[in-house]
Amino acid sequence: MTSSERLFRLRRVFAAGLALLLALSGCAAKPSQTFTPQTDAEIPAELAEFYSQTIDWRSCGEHTFCGTVEVPADYSNVAAGKLKLSLAYHEASVAKPLGSIIFNPGGPGSSGVDWIVDSWNQLGTSKLRNNFNLVGFDPRGVGQSEPRVKCLEPKKMDEFLYGSSGAAVDSEVEKEYSKSKLKNFIAACQKNTGKYLGNVDTVSSARDLDVIRAAFGEKQITYLGFSYGTLLGVTYASLFTNRVGKMVLDGAIDPTLSKETQSLDQLQGFDLAITNYLTECLDSQDCPFTGSLASAKKKLSALLLQTETKPLPTDSGRKLSIWGLITGMIMPLYSSDWWPALTQGLQEALDGDGSTLLTLADNYNDRNDSGGYNSNVTESHIAISCLDARQSSDLQKVTESNNRIIATGSIFARYWLDGYLGCSGWPYPLAERPSDYSAKGSNPILVVGTKGDPATPYDQAVSLAESVLANGHLITYNGEGHTAYGGASQCVNDAVDAYFFENVVPAEDPDC
Repeated sequence: MTSSERLFRLRRVFAAGLALLLALSGCAAKPSQTFTPQTDAEIPAELAEFYSQTIDWRSCGEHTFCGTVEVPADYSNVAAGKLKLSLAYHEASVAKPLGSIIFNPGGPGSSGVDWIVDSWNQLGTSKLRNNFNLVGFDPRGVGQSEPRVKCLEPKKMDEFLYGSSGAAVDSEVEKEYSKSKLKNFIAACQKNTGKYLGNVDTVSSARDLDVIRAAFGEKQITYLGFSYGTLLGVTYASLFTNRVGKMVLDGAIDPTLSKETQSLDQLQGFDLAITNYLTECLDSQDCPFTGSLASAKKKLSALLLQTETKPLPTDSGRKLSIWGLITGMIMPLYSSDWWPALTQGLQEALDGDGSTLLTLADNYNDRNDSGGYNSNVTESHIAISCLDARQSSDLQKVTESNNRIIATGSIFARYWLDGYLGCSGWPYPLAERPSDYSAKGSNPILVVGTKGDPATPYDQAVSLAESVLANGHLITYNGEGHTAYGGASQCVNDAVDAYFFENVVPAEDPDC
């Protein structure tokens, strides 16, 4: 999930109210454009009805329109049923838009519809927003799209996300407690989501993306994907190589890496981020740590160990468990803009108060002050991820993976162990994935990587651009945070805009 999305969540209540007010005021009640579905001879006959759809748009904000599109629940068995996916687009401000950019904000599990309705003006650059229609959609299982992944009621969701046995995290007691929580979660997902829970994989969503492309009358897709959206994009490119027009993948995931390697890479990414944070913190007057970097890490590790068995009180009356603490620390590492909040939270925690860190964890999990959850981002994230890839539960491989994690020496290492438990017992088979992600023969694809990215480490952007994609081109941002386009780097923004507007592909990495 992108750092911009975290900021966006804090604005959601205000922005949603504003969107409703604008809709009620009648601004731009009808789209100024019509879209003729793009069909061609390559489309299989059994999919013709999906590719020939005309969307019935309704106003859902100023110059913003919402609708639905139908897709097969199972592309290998079209007769098995249909799903409705939610879409939203914000009209370009120019009289003759350059086209429609479909984007995915990340996750998996993040709502593209909410982004467009609530925060379209936070996407990309003003030049992009003025000249292109901005299209967001909720992938199958996410947000308002079918089958909406629905699992636990809020109180039980709290236990699932924040609950702890009170024992050390590497104990059998905590491990069995985690297994029990996951078992209950899976049973609730099956009961409350229904028969299509096993059809929310990324390959199916990539096929849906092509139906959406056609609905906007585009012969080739123009696509912008952040974080998980890069996996969705490269999957699309591997399936529909000749339909790639322009594609930007920011905060890249290398789809050829194993789940174990992905997890280890992310651990190293967050370790780099906490190291960079502590280094800057030690130079400031309000830092709760003093002395050397090594001593700061030692003090922080001691806080984590203590919280495993002694949760911290908060001003809400809830306790901050070790899992809430880890989440509350990880959330602000997505963007250096959040580092002051992390400093405040850690100072409070060292003083015995977990309030700010719990608030940060709630923001990450999209939990509101009333005790409910604003979205199904966690449920859909797990459902999609567990269909796409899983870590091995073979004892020898688990041991080898755990040993590699411990060897990193990361502050977070103890909390990354036994990653196979995350999808343990998931009752659906892995989805079939492309055997080749090179997209050989495609138009140039831009890959943006941030050197200080904690969630999708920079090395994966390098490998995706230089080793995986046959026509990938790397843009490096020497900065902190998760994703870069539309942020502080004018160099990145200019390079991506030159690609979208002038079809300029960097002759070499601009090394921004």
